[in-house]
Amino acid sequence: MGRSFIAGLLVMLSSATEVLPQSKEAYLSWSEDQAEKVGKSMRADGRAGGRFDFRVIRTERAVNYKLRATWLTPEVIRATARLEQIRRRLSDEQTMSLVAEAEAAGHTVVLVEIDPREGSGVIPLDWRALLQVKDWKPGMSESIVGASTPALKNTKALAGVFRRDYSYDVFWVVFPLVSDNGAPVFADSVREIELLVGIHEKEGTVSWTIPESIRQRARALSSKK
Repeated sequence: MGRSFIAGLLVMLSSATEVLPQSKEAYLSWSEDQAEKVGKSMRADGRAGGRFDFRVIRTERAVNYKLRATWLTPEVIRATARLEQIRRRLSDEQTMSLVAEAEAAGHTVVLVEIDPREGSGVIPLDWRALLQVKDWKPGMSESIVGASTPALKNTKALAGVFRRDYSYDVFWVVFPLVSDNGAPVFADSVREIELLVGIHEKEGTVSWTIPESIRQRARALSSKK
């Protein structure tokens, strides 16, 4: 009986040793289909300006703007890195380095795509991007201003999983998840947030439910303050 107990224990320990490396970074075992599904889950579509805005062609600005945005959450970053690993035959260590590089770029990043409709095809330098509570109204908590960061176009795990559509201008916008006093910018009671994009007098929003991975990242960043 003692020998069988010891043999069983050795089998259990051997099995645990085999499982631990796989569970450490689960995304490294995602299939291509799984990674694409995760990577596409945080894209939202919208429009800056009304569908029926007055259609006078102006040379200095567009009638309205098609809007797409992908929140590059921890899951989306890992999905993008995993696809890069599959397609470029990267090692696990190289793939984890892509994730580390992306997460070092800022607290959280949103990939914003804008397509001007009629009129000028130029996006003005003073366009704005803010994160705020969904259906924000005056008197609610302040909006969080994003910083457009063109250099992030070279960060592979921040490219997203969609093929580039050259009808759209692409921007990487970095937002803080922690305020100056060290607290997460969105309280636990906030379930949904929206991205507001403003170009001249045209504004549009897209929204997401805040994923738990973002709350965990905000808490981790807060604890370092």
